[in-house]
Amino acid sequence: MPGRIETKLAELGITLPTPAAPVANYIGFQVTGRLVVVSGQIPLVEGKVVTTGKLGAGISVEQGQATARLCFVNLLAQLKAAAGGDLDRVARVIRLGGFIACTPDFTQHAAVMNGASDLAVAVFGDRGRHTRTTIGVPSLPLDAAVEVEGMFELE
Repeated sequence: MPGRIETKLAELGITLPTPAAPVANYIGFQVTGRLVVVSGQIPLVEGKVVTTGKLGAGISVEQGQATARLCFVNLLAQLKAAAGGDLDRVARVIRLGGFIACTPDFTQHAAVMNGASDLAVAVFGDRGRHTRTTIGVPSLPLDAAVEVEGMFELE
């Protein structure tokens, strides 16, 4: 029987993928005590980056939001593995960090990152409200347009 978070994901039409394997010398997540830190996740679908390039140069804010949302879905896949397969163990989303590949004149980083933040709250309710940092960068691995990392607390 699925838990409450799995049920919520199903209601939102979200199926979690298999957690992506790291592309370099790092691990997907680290658990220490009740904290889980999840490495940055890019917009992968079946092993391929689906949104490449830069915000402000052909990628709209709305596309960026959808990309940040997808990054959060990939973050959830890692988090599920870290929680032993049970997302109901997540007590809260502590922090999200967003990296937005963009042109120097792009200023709507926060709006893009809302794609991930809004999904965190949709999935976890008030436990999904979090602190956040959003940073514009000149490039990201594999030319991804967005990358999202996170810190969570387990029960």
